[in-house]
Amino acid sequence: MKMKKDIVIVGTGISGLFAALNLPKNKDILIITKSDVESSDSFLAQGGICVMRDEDDYQSYFEDTMKAGHYENRKESVEIMIRSSREIINDLIGYGVEFEKKDGNFAYTREGAHSRPRILYHKDITGKEITNKLLEQVKKLKNVTIAEYTTMIDVLEENGKCAGIVAENETEKNIKIYADYTILATGGIGGRYRNSTNFPHLTGDAIEISRKHGVKLENLDYVQIHPTTLYSKKPGRRFLISESVRGEGAVLYNKNRERFVNELLPRDVVTKEICGQMEKDETDYVWLSMEHIGRETILKHFPNIYQHCLEEGYDVTRECIPVVPAQHYFMGGIWVDSDSRTSMERLFAIGETSCNGVHGANRLASNSLLESLVFSKRAAEKIKRLYEEERV
Repeated sequence: MKMKKDIVIVGTGISGLFAALNLPKNKDILIITKSDVESSDSFLAQGGICVMRDEDDYQSYFEDTMKAGHYENRKESVEIMIRSSREIINDLIGYGVEFEKKDGNFAYTREGAHSRPRILYHKDITGKEITNKLLEQVKKLKNVTIAEYTTMIDVLEENGKCAGIVAENETEKNIKIYADYTILATGGIGGRYRNSTNFPHLTGDAIEISRKHGVKLENLDYVQIHPTTLYSKKPGRRFLISESVRGEGAVLYNKNRERFVNELLPRDVVTKEICGQMEKDETDYVWLSMEHIGRETILKHFPNIYQHCLEEGYDVTRECIPVVPAQHYFMGGIWVDSDSRTSMERLFAIGETSCNGVHGANRLASNSLLESLVFSKRAAEKIKRLYEEERV
């Protein structure tokens, strides 16, 4: 089976959807997704999305990002992300995304390794709020088709250039989709881990396919472990306890209910301390207490976390919950430039599967949604320019 599209996007997470919204409306676009449209990690993001609050915030935001990334970040990418943040927030508001407000102004929260509150949020389901609103907008586009339960199994390469993808679904095993431009937005690699906050079908497919075609990869060993997921003996995805919980005052205790770490240190540092404490205590988890937050704040800011923990038998307004580190985010991936172009002509990569250097060796909390949006929009704008150059 063969088909021709102008642009094919692999993935219906936040980056794939935002790219579609920013691409030319006169181009025939196909978006495929391995599962259903809502089974992307973008829907799971709890904490929020960073934004530069004002010009005075630039230097500290830049330094926070670099420090969290162990100064292995690509400075150009970090600057682009921060400088573009307010524009992206305005775009989202234009698409109907709602962020928490207080007295008519945005309410900012703080998470680990941030020197000041600069994170916008929607309760504790920020990713779901943003992704749902973007999906609603994409579904209105007459030039965009979404194909669910369709898996990319290869890219089409002609004369060293990407000419589209090969995909399969339940009925067709060899669908050749030819396209002028291909955008990989396949998400992370959590499906390869026993304990992960990711959906299990996210297994780094684009990474393997890119490797096979000699596409440049970068920092494949840079995997972030989230310090706090709800401990469970059940198989499957681990439920994330957002870092913003600790940003609002939650504390970590050892088996004797003694505090053992500064909870707002970078994620890799907190993870290391938790693992060390579990080894010392000979336990499979440590305790997280929200006692200093207050019931009203918990119910308003963290209703999803409250409800899920309640279903697991824990009332976070009255008792500690057991938490354990789990694989969470992939900082490495397919190398891209500042316009999200890979080393293969006509092939772009955005979101978690790409590596534009923003995160360095360790992602700063709540930078992922922003980074995905900034660089997916840049990919779309670059493709627009390339089409315009072809017409000249």
